[in-house]
Amino acid sequence: MSETAPGTDLRLVPAALACWGVAGPAVGLDVVPVVVAAVVSAAAAAGCALAAGATLRRRPQDGAAVHRAAAGPAPPTARPLRSAVVASAALALVAAAITLASAAAQLHERGRGPLDDLVRERAVVEVVGTVRAEVVPLVSRWSAAAGGADGAGGASTRHRTVLAVEQVTGRGRTGAVRADLVVLGGAEWAAVPYGSTVAVTGRLSAAAPGQAPVGWLSATTVVVVRAPGSMDRAVAAVRSGLLAASDGLPPDARGLVPGAAVGDTTRVPAELVEAMRDTGLLHLTAVSGGHFAVLSLAVIGVATALRAPRALRAAVAGAATAAFVLLVHPEPSVVRAAVMGGLSVLGMLLGRRGRAVPALGTAVVVLLVVDPWLSRSLGFALSVVATAAIVLVAPGWALALGRVLPRWLAVALAVPAAAQAACAPLIVLVDPAVPLYAVPANLLVAPAVPPVTLLGLASALTAGWAPGAAEALARAASWPAGWIATVARAGAELPGARLPWPGGSAGSAALVAVTVLGVAAVRGARAASAARARRTREPS
Repeated sequence: MSETAPGTDLRLVPAALACWGVAGPAVGLDVVPVVVAAVVSAAAAAGCALAAGATLRRRPQDGAAVHRAAAGPAPPTARPLRSAVVASAALALVAAAITLASAAAQLHERGRGPLDDLVRERAVVEVVGTVRAEVVPLVSRWSAAAGGADGAGGASTRHRTVLAVEQVTGRGRTGAVRADLVVLGGAEWAAVPYGSTVAVTGRLSAAAPGQAPVGWLSATTVVVVRAPGSMDRAVAAVRSGLLAASDGLPPDARGLVPGAAVGDTTRVPAELVEAMRDTGLLHLTAVSGGHFAVLSLAVIGVATALRAPRALRAAVAGAATAAFVLLVHPEPSVVRAAVMGGLSVLGMLLGRRGRAVPALGTAVVVLLVVDPWLSRSLGFALSVVATAAIVLVAPGWALALGRVLPRWLAVALAVPAAAQAACAPLIVLVDPAVPLYAVPANLLVAPAVPPVTLLGLASALTAGWAPGAAEALARAASWPAGWIATVARAGAELPGARLPWPGGSAGSAALVAVTVLGVAAVRGARAASAARARRTREPS
């Protein structure tokens, strides 16, 4: 879509792509073929390393040297370029081998115990495990239209969470387990806190191949056997404090302030969710890189104003990032953003200017080694693709727009346009529609995102010891939140706001083609206009 900026370090891109390419298939296989693939990758990496070393050590024979001298000097970059390509291939193969080894080890660990067999048998079991995702209500479109999940404006009777299973008992078998289950339960789950250890009875069913959870558990009973730890209780108190402080706000702000600040979307009205989806604004309630950027800039700005040294600024920013991860609970996009923030902090501590592309490549490699199942996460893919587009594509688009627009407006338009263009082909895989007004909607709400995030966080942190101040901060956050809701609702009512589009891989490929052709047409028109202007200036 645009040329890569000069000096951009792309050496880690092949390694990141290799990790992603092998992790996706590996998590859907048995352990043995994954181990074999890891060994083959390691052997190929060793071969590439030997080839690179031989290329650097190779010297021309005397006759070849005489012939080369007679023919003239050889291109000075041929051998270093060949060595660089071989070295890059070796690095990619090493990264792939490590990713495959990690996947094999985790597949082996997941397969220990009787859980896999019980899932295949769709058995009724009792499991003991720790709640590792916020318990969220499941609200259908029908129930939302009827005024609530129960059709009368009440609370949802179905809830969803993720359980890190430690033990399973079923059909005469009991065993220790280390795997995740997605749990679907009734209204009683609304009172189950994050981080608690529970004993759950229900029927198992298999998850799709290659998914991080090994299966689903349709729960019939749940008993809390151990309360959350002190850290989880502290985080829950902060999150519940924000909910209490924002409880008296108008409905849209009542849902958006906790959503934008800590990712708690349980109170966002269903029709507002639809409006934000139709205008490309739904990402504002999913904590990601933008939230970490706002928080880091604010913390570093305050530390700089206090004349703190560089190391202290970096340390404070790192501590704020870690605390924010605990507050919002780790999800693929949150973890990716946190790793990127950690790399930036390390760069500050070392006194070196950060490079976005190597940082993103390192983040992808590290995260896929730690959790190969991220390779099949749409949220992780969207986060990485959006960041890559902002780093590689947006600067060129901003430069082009800057010829006819003020610089600040060119950048403000280029960033959401690049992110939207890159993410749209992935989104249509699961949601076959294109939000036509996503770029102007994101541009309009951009000034409201930092204040609603920072004021919401401040409200959450002060609620425990200054409820009045927390309510005042939440009230202040409701004003930018209300603007976001207004833009979403107004944009969703415009004609053609949600353009139907073919789904699946064919629709995704078609959208990529349309985007590339559109960019090429704009660039061609711009080049033709420049040529006409030059001809006009030339003397006849």
